[in-house]
Amino acid sequence: MNSHARPQVPLLELDLLKTLVAIAETGNFSSAADVVHRTPSAVSMQVKKMEEMLGRPVFVRDSRRVSLTSDGVALVEHGRRLLALNREMMSRFIAPEVVGDVRLGAPDEVDERFLTPVLRRFDEPRCGVTLNVVVDSTSRMVEMVREGTLDLAIVTRNAAFTGTEETEVLLREPLVWAALKGGSAAERNPLPVSVWEEGCAWRDAGLQGLQDAGRDYRVLFQSAHISGQRAAILADLVVAPIPKSCLGGDVVQAHPSAGLPPLPEYTLGLSVRRDPASAVEAAADHLRASFASAMVG
Repeated sequence: MNSHARPQVPLLELDLLKTLVAIAETGNFSSAADVVHRTPSAVSMQVKKMEEMLGRPVFVRDSRRVSLTSDGVALVEHGRRLLALNREMMSRFIAPEVVGDVRLGAPDEVDERFLTPVLRRFDEPRCGVTLNVVVDSTSRMVEMVREGTLDLAIVTRNAAFTGTEETEVLLREPLVWAALKGGSAAERNPLPVSVWEEGCAWRDAGLQGLQDAGRDYRVLFQSAHISGQRAAILADLVVAPIPKSCLGGDVVQAHPSAGLPPLPEYTLGLSVRRDPASAVEAAADHLRASFASAMVG
């Protein structure tokens, strides 16, 4: 017997995750029971089973509603991804062909980093969904989803975002201070910074970090596009708070000797219009599955 064999980790059934997500979205066991077609007592038993498996609570209960613990928030995020991966897998074999036009909004940096593999899926011969992509700011896209001029949108949120009725968490990613390899911008005082408009999650995190650290700075360059941010960095004009996955080539993380404050994660969320058509639901599931795969990769 191999004494160094890894211990077996119990598998959390998809039915349990489906119930967990339903409770998180409806706010109580009774409404979730209707969603998953079980009795409230059966739902309670499922929650008890989950919490026993995990060895910790996932919900805080009161007389009117239930809310998620921090562990519950993390579990719901992973649960949504796993359920989307399952639906994506099964749709390739048994789901009827879905046909329709879908209007997707995405910020510039998502369009550049994540959408290529997503778009390939919609170019497959058996896929009847036509995807129309609009690149815009988060604030504008949220309004467009509410108005119905977009069917779904990928939006940026700050590190503390845990999801709302309108927007779910797709991905969390660390922010870093980006600088030119061998450059001097990070050593200057006041620190020259590139950010975008107020309300941008990257801007808020970066400038708040500098203020908390007592570091003098000035906003020298503003761009809504990651290509513009990279151009200013490559010219050694500025440093910028950007996602770690946007580093590459001569755009590197600023050296610790520069003494720049650590940055939090930021969040990508998915907003879906109310009463989505089947093509929109299929596209949303594919996005969830694609981002889940990107996290694993």
